[in-house]
Amino acid sequence: MAEPTHAPAARTDRAPTVRWCHWHKGPSQTALLVDAIEKNSAPPHPLYACAPCREQRGLTPLADRP
Repeated sequence: MAEPTHAPAARTDRAPTVRWCHWHKGPSQTALLVDAIEKNSAPPHPLYACAPCREQRGLTPLADRP
């Protein structure tokens, strides 16, 4: 029998990450961190936006900022 010439597909048992989009106020699998609100000595509160909301509002993910 011939050896397969391709690698098996990567398998993951993790479910896709679903985050809350703070702009359209609903769940999204494309939401990325775009801002964080800091209040006093509390930890920053992250704000996420989905791909359509980022495009409509011109939001840039924090990871893509210089």
